[in-house]
Amino acid sequence: MGYAEIRLLNGDAFIVEGTLDEVESKLSDAARSGQSRLAWFTAYGTDGSIGINPAHVASLKVSEISE
Repeated sequence: MGYAEIRLLNGDAFIVEGTLDEVESKLSDAARSGQSRLAWFTAYGTDGSIGINPAHVASLKVSEISE
């Protein structure tokens, strides 16, 4: 399982499940779907989901977490 770090414009960062390509694809799909559309991910270390507005993303990179 790969992990990616999504950093928002306000400085908050989230580690989510998925390869860089998978996460980028979800963010791109949500961005094309409309302004209020969220991209949904499973947050690292939880069973919970997190919705991220692609318009608020500042950067995306591979996470250093390894299991």
